Amino acid sequence: MSGFPHSSGMRIVAAEPGKVALALAKRPELTQFFGHFHGGVIAGLADQAAGAAVSTALPEGRIAVTVEIKINFLGPADGEQIIARAEAMQVGGTIGVAKVEVISQDKAGERVCAFATATMRAVDFPVQMIDSSRR
Repeated sequence: MSGFPHSSGMRIVAAEPGKVALALAKRPELTQFFGHFHGGVIAGLADQAAGAAVSTALPEGRIAVTVEIKINFLGPADGEQIIARAEAMQVGGTIGVAKVEVISQDKAGERVCAFATATMRAVDFPVQMIDSSRR
């Protein structure tokens, strides 16, 4: 991962065709005034996981980019980390739809803190990214 996913600390927990789980450990710069994960950070993790889940279901050389994302916050993300578990629900030639559960996890257990749906568009993987990955 590069860019925002890398700099925020997102990491891949699991991946298989059509399913991806990403995690993000709590750091002060990712929280809001109560010390919980910021809603924008939660949405960013859900978006990245949705795009990755749809991308894993696309043919080689294609990736998913966000057209629309809808997120419902169900409770505070007050755990030590959050985990976004995304699943591609429908993937076609140009459009894919994913659902995402975001889990707040700590030593006591886990709780769903947000739920998202995302519509993704399949695009060709940028050539300059392919070239730079070979270096």
